[in-house]
Amino acid sequence: MDLYREVVDRVRDSTTDVIINLTTGMGGDLYLGPDDDPLKFTDDTDCVGQIERMAHVEALLPEICSLDCGSFNYMGQNYVYVSTQTMLELGAKRLQDIGVKPELEVFDTGQIWFAKHMIDQGLIDDPPLFQVCLGIPWGAPAKPGVFQAMVNELPAGCNWTGFAIGAMEMPMVAQSLLLGGNVRVGLEDNLYLEKGVLASNAQLVDRARTIIEAMGASVQTPAEARRTLGLKTP
Repeated sequence: MDLYREVVDRVRDSTTDVIINLTTGMGGDLYLGPDDDPLKFTDDTDCVGQIERMAHVEALLPEICSLDCGSFNYMGQNYVYVSTQTMLELGAKRLQDIGVKPELEVFDTGQIWFAKHMIDQGLIDDPPLFQVCLGIPWGAPAKPGVFQAMVNELPAGCNWTGFAIGAMEMPMVAQSLLLGGNVRVGLEDNLYLEKGVLASNAQLVDRARTIIEAMGASVQTPAEARRTLGLKTP
Protein backbone atom coordinates (compact mmCIF):
# COMPACT_ATOMS: atom_id res chain seq x y z
CA MET A 1 0.00 0.00 0.00
CA ASP A 2 2.79 2.43 0.90
CA LEU A 3 4.48 1.97 -2.48
CA TYR A 4 1.24 2.45 -4.41
CA ARG A 5 0.47 5.57 -2.37
CA GLU A 6 3.94 7.02 -2.98
CA VAL A 7 3.66 6.54 -6.75
CA VAL A 8 0.12 7.92 -7.00
CA ASP A 9 0.93 10.91 -4.78
CA ARG A 10 3.98 11.75 -6.90
CA VAL A 11 1.90 11.64 -10.09
CA ARG A 12 -0.89 13.74 -8.63
CA ASP A 13 1.52 16.28 -7.15
CA SER A 14 3.29 16.76 -10.49
CA THR A 15 2.37 19.32 -13.12
CA THR A 16 1.67 16.59 -15.70
CA ASP A 17 -1.94 15.51 -16.17
CA VAL A 18 -2.35 11.77 -16.78
CA ILE A 19 -5.13 9.24 -16.26
CA ILE A 20 -4.08 6.91 -13.45
CA ASN A 21 -4.74 3.20 -13.96
CA LEU A 22 -3.72 0.78 -11.17
CA THR A 23 -3.49 -2.99 -11.41
CA THR A 24 -5.59 -5.39 -9.34
CA GLY A 25 -3.84 -8.41 -10.84
CA MET A 26 -1.58 -9.14 -7.88
CA GLY A 27 -2.72 -11.83 -5.46
CA GLY A 28 -3.92 -14.36 -8.03
CA ASP A 29 -0.90 -16.66 -8.28
CA LEU A 30 -1.58 -20.30 -7.41
CA TYR A 31 1.34 -22.75 -7.62
CA LEU A 32 0.12 -26.31 -7.22
CA GLY A 33 2.22 -29.02 -5.63
CA PRO A 34 3.54 -32.14 -7.38
CA ASP A 35 1.21 -34.46 -9.23
CA ASP A 36 0.86 -36.82 -6.28
CA ASP A 37 0.08 -33.93 -3.87
CA PRO A 38 -1.37 -30.99 -5.86
CA LEU A 39 -2.85 -29.30 -2.78
CA LYS A 40 0.63 -28.82 -1.35
CA PHE A 41 0.88 -25.26 -2.67
CA THR A 42 4.40 -23.89 -3.02
CA ASP A 43 5.77 -20.80 -1.25
CA ASP A 44 5.29 -18.74 -4.44
CA THR A 45 1.50 -18.91 -4.02
CA ASP A 46 0.07 -15.51 -3.09
CA CYS A 47 -3.62 -16.12 -3.79
CA VAL A 48 -5.93 -13.75 -1.86
CA GLY A 49 -9.55 -12.65 -2.24
CA GLN A 50 -10.73 -10.01 -4.67
CA ILE A 51 -11.40 -7.30 -2.10
CA GLU A 52 -7.87 -7.61 -0.70
CA ARG A 53 -6.51 -7.38 -4.26
CA MET A 54 -8.28 -4.02 -4.59
CA ALA A 55 -7.41 -2.48 -1.21
CA HIS A 56 -5.04 0.06 -2.77
CA VAL A 57 -7.70 1.02 -5.33
CA GLU A 58 -10.26 1.72 -2.62
CA ALA A 59 -7.71 3.79 -0.69
CA LEU A 60 -6.33 5.82 -3.61
CA LEU A 61 -9.31 5.97 -6.03
CA PRO A 62 -7.59 6.02 -9.42
CA GLU A 63 -9.78 6.75 -12.42
CA ILE A 64 -9.26 3.24 -13.83
CA CYS A 65 -8.06 -0.11 -12.53
CA SER A 66 -7.49 -3.42 -14.27
CA LEU A 67 -9.79 -6.42 -13.81
CA ASP A 68 -8.47 -9.70 -15.25
CA CYS A 69 -11.58 -11.45 -16.55
CA GLY A 70 -10.79 -15.09 -15.89
CA SER A 71 -8.40 -17.76 -14.69
CA PHE A 72 -5.86 -19.38 -16.99
CA ASN A 73 -2.73 -21.50 -17.11
CA TYR A 74 0.31 -19.26 -17.01
CA MET A 75 3.85 -20.08 -18.07
CA GLY A 76 5.62 -22.18 -15.48
CA GLN A 77 4.93 -25.62 -14.16
CA ASN A 78 1.72 -26.04 -12.14
CA TYR A 79 1.11 -22.26 -12.17
CA VAL A 80 -2.48 -21.03 -12.51
CA TYR A 81 -3.64 -17.41 -12.37
CA VAL A 82 -6.90 -17.46 -10.39
CA SER A 83 -9.73 -15.01 -11.07
CA THR A 84 -13.08 -16.74 -10.53
CA GLN A 85 -16.59 -15.71 -11.51
CA THR A 86 -17.51 -14.91 -7.90
CA MET A 87 -14.35 -12.86 -7.39
CA LEU A 88 -14.93 -10.86 -10.55
CA GLU A 89 -18.59 -10.16 -9.88
CA LEU A 90 -17.73 -9.04 -6.34
CA GLY A 91 -14.91 -6.85 -7.63
CA ALA A 92 -16.97 -5.29 -10.42
CA LYS A 93 -19.74 -4.37 -7.96
CA ARG A 94 -17.29 -2.81 -5.52
CA LEU A 95 -15.61 -0.79 -8.29
CA GLN A 96 -19.02 0.40 -9.44
CA ASP A 97 -19.85 1.51 -5.89
CA ILE A 98 -16.61 3.50 -5.47
CA GLY A 99 -16.71 5.02 -8.97
CA VAL A 100 -13.56 3.46 -10.49
CA LYS A 101 -13.87 2.21 -14.08
CA PRO A 102 -12.63 -1.35 -14.60
CA GLU A 103 -10.30 -2.00 -17.51
CA LEU A 104 -11.58 -5.44 -18.53
CA GLU A 105 -8.43 -7.37 -19.42
CA VAL A 106 -9.27 -10.35 -21.63
CA PHE A 107 -6.77 -13.05 -22.57
CA ASP A 108 -9.06 -15.23 -24.72
CA THR A 109 -12.57 -15.20 -26.21
CA GLY A 110 -14.12 -16.99 -23.23
CA GLN A 111 -13.10 -14.10 -21.00
CA ILE A 112 -14.78 -11.65 -23.37
CA TRP A 113 -17.92 -13.81 -23.10
CA PHE A 114 -17.77 -13.57 -19.31
CA ALA A 115 -17.14 -9.81 -19.37
CA LYS A 116 -20.27 -9.38 -21.49
CA HIS A 117 -22.12 -11.47 -18.89
CA MET A 118 -21.11 -8.93 -16.22
CA ILE A 119 -22.30 -6.11 -18.49
CA ASP A 120 -25.65 -7.88 -18.88
CA GLN A 121 -25.85 -8.17 -15.08
CA GLY A 122 -25.49 -4.40 -14.77
CA LEU A 123 -22.11 -4.67 -13.01
CA ILE A 124 -20.22 -2.60 -15.62
CA ASP A 125 -21.22 0.99 -16.39
CA ASP A 126 -21.35 2.32 -19.96
CA PRO A 127 -19.20 2.65 -21.89
CA PRO A 128 -17.26 -0.52 -20.97
CA LEU A 129 -13.49 -0.51 -21.47
CA PHE A 130 -11.75 -3.65 -22.77
CA GLN A 131 -8.06 -4.50 -23.03
CA VAL A 132 -7.28 -7.29 -25.52
CA CYS A 133 -4.13 -9.02 -24.24
CA LEU A 134 -2.08 -11.01 -26.76
CA GLY A 135 1.00 -13.18 -26.62
CA ILE A 136 0.87 -14.02 -22.91
CA PRO A 137 1.45 -17.77 -22.43
CA TRP A 138 -0.99 -19.52 -22.44
CA GLY A 139 -3.63 -17.07 -23.57
CA ALA A 140 -4.43 -15.81 -27.05
CA PRO A 141 -1.39 -15.74 -29.39
CA ALA A 142 -0.31 -12.47 -30.97
CA LYS A 143 -1.56 -13.17 -34.49
CA PRO A 144 -3.66 -10.85 -36.70
CA GLY A 145 -6.40 -13.43 -37.22
CA VAL A 146 -6.71 -14.10 -33.51
CA PHE A 147 -6.79 -10.37 -32.79
CA GLN A 148 -9.57 -9.92 -35.36
CA ALA A 149 -11.57 -12.80 -33.86
CA MET A 150 -11.36 -11.29 -30.38
CA VAL A 151 -12.40 -7.86 -31.61
CA ASN A 152 -15.37 -9.48 -33.36
CA GLU A 153 -16.57 -10.70 -29.95
CA LEU A 154 -16.43 -7.30 -28.24
CA PRO A 155 -19.79 -5.67 -27.46
CA ALA A 156 -21.01 -2.82 -29.64
CA GLY A 157 -20.25 0.64 -28.31
CA CYS A 158 -17.37 -0.34 -26.05
CA ASN A 159 -13.98 1.34 -25.89
CA TRP A 160 -11.12 -1.05 -26.44
CA THR A 161 -7.36 -1.25 -26.62
CA GLY A 162 -5.10 -4.07 -27.76
CA PHE A 163 -1.50 -4.96 -27.11
CA ALA A 164 1.03 -7.74 -27.50
CA ILE A 165 4.18 -8.53 -25.56
CA GLY A 166 7.78 -8.73 -26.75
CA ALA A 167 8.72 -8.26 -30.39
CA MET A 168 5.04 -8.12 -31.42
CA GLU A 169 4.35 -4.97 -29.41
CA MET A 170 4.71 -2.45 -32.25
CA PRO A 171 3.18 -4.64 -35.01
CA MET A 172 0.06 -4.93 -32.86
CA VAL A 173 -0.02 -1.15 -32.40
CA ALA A 174 -0.62 -0.95 -36.14
CA GLN A 175 -3.02 -3.91 -36.10
CA SER A 176 -5.10 -2.36 -33.31
CA LEU A 177 -5.46 0.86 -35.29
CA LEU A 178 -6.47 -1.05 -38.42
CA LEU A 179 -9.19 -2.81 -36.41
CA GLY A 180 -10.50 0.51 -35.03
CA GLY A 181 -9.07 0.34 -31.54
CA ASN A 182 -6.69 2.23 -29.29
CA VAL A 183 -3.13 1.19 -28.34
CA ARG A 184 -1.05 0.28 -25.33
CA VAL A 185 2.72 0.16 -25.03
CA GLY A 186 5.18 0.14 -22.15
CA LEU A 187 7.87 -1.72 -20.29
CA GLU A 188 5.39 -4.15 -18.73
CA ASP A 189 4.93 -5.61 -22.21
CA ASN A 190 8.33 -5.19 -23.87
CA LEU A 191 11.80 -4.12 -22.71
CA TYR A 192 13.40 -3.33 -26.08
CA LEU A 193 13.21 -0.51 -28.60
CA GLU A 194 14.87 -2.81 -31.12
CA LYS A 195 16.90 -5.99 -30.91
CA GLY A 196 19.54 -5.57 -28.21
CA VAL A 197 18.57 -1.96 -27.40
CA LEU A 198 16.83 -1.47 -24.06
CA ALA A 199 13.96 1.03 -24.11
CA SER A 200 12.41 3.53 -21.75
CA ASN A 201 8.67 3.95 -21.43
CA ALA A 202 8.97 7.35 -23.11
CA GLN A 203 10.78 5.86 -26.10
CA LEU A 204 8.12 3.18 -26.54
CA VAL A 205 5.34 5.77 -26.38
CA ASP A 206 7.19 7.96 -28.89
CA ARG A 207 7.62 5.02 -31.28
CA ALA A 208 3.93 4.14 -30.96
CA ARG A 209 2.93 7.75 -31.59
CA THR A 210 4.99 7.78 -34.78
CA ILE A 211 3.10 4.70 -36.01
CA ILE A 212 -0.26 6.16 -35.00
CA GLU A 213 0.27 9.48 -36.75
CA ALA A 214 1.82 7.86 -39.85
CA MET A 215 -1.40 5.85 -40.19
CA GLY A 216 -3.52 9.01 -40.07
CA ALA A 217 -4.76 8.75 -36.50
CA SER A 218 -4.00 10.97 -33.50
CA VAL A 219 -3.29 10.82 -29.78
CA GLN A 220 -5.86 12.23 -27.37
CA THR A 221 -5.12 14.57 -24.51
CA PRO A 222 -6.02 13.33 -21.01
CA ALA A 223 -9.13 15.54 -21.04
CA GLU A 224 -10.24 14.14 -24.40
CA ALA A 225 -9.60 10.59 -23.23
CA ARG A 226 -11.67 11.14 -20.09
CA ARG A 227 -14.62 12.17 -22.25
CA THR A 228 -14.16 9.20 -24.56
CA LEU A 229 -13.88 6.71 -21.71
CA GLY A 230 -16.67 8.23 -19.65
CA LEU A 231 -14.44 9.00 -16.66
CA LYS A 232 -15.19 11.38 -13.85
CA THR A 233 -13.18 14.60 -13.90
CA PRO A 234 -10.57 14.43 -11.10
